[in-house]
Amino acid sequence: MTMDALQYSHGRGLFTDYYQLTMAQGYFELGMQGKVATFDLFFRNNPFGGGYAVAAGIGPALDYVERLRFDDVDLEYLKGRGIFSDGFLDYLRGFGFSGSIEGVPEGTIVFPHEPILQVEAPMIEAQLVETGLLNIVNYSTLVATKTSRICMAARQSSVVDFGLRRAQGDGAYLGTRASIVGGASGTSFVDAARLTGVPAIGTHAHSWVQLFPSEGTSITAV
Repeated sequence: MTMDALQYSHGRGLFTDYYQLTMAQGYFELGMQGKVATFDLFFRNNPFGGGYAVAAGIGPALDYVERLRFDDVDLEYLKGRGIFSDGFLDYLRGFGFSGSIEGVPEGTIVFPHEPILQVEAPMIEAQLVETGLLNIVNYSTLVATKTSRICMAARQSSVVDFGLRRAQGDGAYLGTRASIVGGASGTSFVDAARLTGVPAIGTHAHSWVQLFPSEGTSITAV
């Protein structure tokens, strides 16, 4: 299984909330670029009324931080907002995360208020990666936890991910990856199956059955 294949392939500098950028500029203008901070990524309540969660999305989250850059298109957009200084935009042009991140291995059982990741970095850098880390880890952990609960209920039966048509855009890749972390043995999502090396699995749609005179005929047609 090549789970690392489902990662972010470009800088995604604007994959953040606007206020992260305005705060970052505040730190920059106040000369606080070197002030070190520690951020803990945690959740407050177990999802689905359960007693635990399954940590997931750690690989893609670290890859996001490593690759995070602001390209010319990003900077041109920010310049057009009219509030970001040339000095701050130059800082973003050369941005690269220099801090450290520690956390639990993917698939670890975690509980409320327990750090999944701990970021130690200059305050401005920690602020700029906060939204992306929360997006990736929170969503992935939610899906992995749900999958784990389904796998437990299924006992010895295999559980397969069929979430592609209900996922949001590229989030389908994270969702499939998290489902595998949570215990799914395959996926209907063909490209994710290719990238992860898990089996691509499918059944058939209602349209196949409705094409035939009866359900029994549809099963024996081929």
